[in-house]
Amino acid sequence: MHAIRTRLRYLAELVAAILFVAMFGAFLLQVFTRYVLNDPVAWTQEFVLIAYIWIVFWCAAFLLREQEHITFDMLFLALPPARRRVLAIVLTVLTGIAFIAALPATIDYVTFMKIEKSPVIGLRFDILYSIFVIFVIAVALGALLRVWRLLSRSWQGELRTSGDFEP
Repeated sequence: MHAIRTRLRYLAELVAAILFVAMFGAFLLQVFTRYVLNDPVAWTQEFVLIAYIWIVFWCAAFLLREQEHITFDMLFLALPPARRRVLAIVLTVLTGIAFIAALPATIDYVTFMKIEKSPVIGLRFDILYSIFVIFVIAVALGALLRVWRLLSRSWQGELRTSGDFEP
């Protein structure tokens, strides 16, 4: 199971790196055509924006670990570990429920957006924003997995905070 997780994480990192390189390349092309050739290319600004949207939601869905999120955890840390576990379960369940409840409306809205296209590239908005549906599903599944880990025998490892994070 660990080998599968490692390979999936590597694949997610590879996709993020490819998106970032493509975004950066388009940015450099825009700078070159605008300031060196004095003839800017129109599609690069739109492409950079689209790539940025995908990078943010892709990384948040598949690469950002729970302990890497910015949190305000003074009250959480003041609790004893057993109560932290209960609070973490409750909050994670609520997060999962919220994202699952939002999923049908999210899918409905994103599919509705097929009627619009980006102004320069002409990419349909349902394709552009489909990453948000993937993000919502990933967060809901991540919440389910976190609750599973919090209910397991090794739940203490799930309660690590940003202060004691080990890369």
